[in-house]
Amino acid sequence: MDDLLKLKAEDVEDLQVISSFLQDALTRVGDMTFLADEGRFVAIFSRFMWESRDLPPGAEGLRVRTGLHFDHVASVDTHRIDQRDREGLLPLLAIVAAPEGEDVRITLEFAGGGAVRLTASAVSARLRDMGLPWPTPSRPTHSGIEAD
Repeated sequence: MDDLLKLKAEDVEDLQVISSFLQDALTRVGDMTFLADEGRFVAIFSRFMWESRDLPPGAEGLRVRTGLHFDHVASVDTHRIDQRDREGLLPLLAIVAAPEGEDVRITLEFAGGGAVRLTASAVSARLRDMGLPWPTPSRPTHSGIEAD
């Protein structure tokens, strides 16, 4: 359990670190929610542990459940994500942030051009691995991915 991540982001550079650890993480629409009363967006991912070196025989890598939340979120919208498909997998490519007036636009970019866009008053994110990693028989690849 010593290898489990616990990270925070308070600016764009910190968020780039979280993004790199979450590259190729998997989530579902049903594993993301916006708690408007709290100004918090929450997502659970199956994170590919790119940093893992000690792999069990036959495994191409390890995955671990990872929680991510953003605070100070005023609104959330989606692009090219079917909200009715609660179980379909969404592979995360990157998390990017850019100023938008007085606020910051944080975008979770998914394979196939889907995106979740957060409007927040500041970058404030926390990532935490949860539970034990498990072996996976395949490594994520990026061939054939289309983006907007």
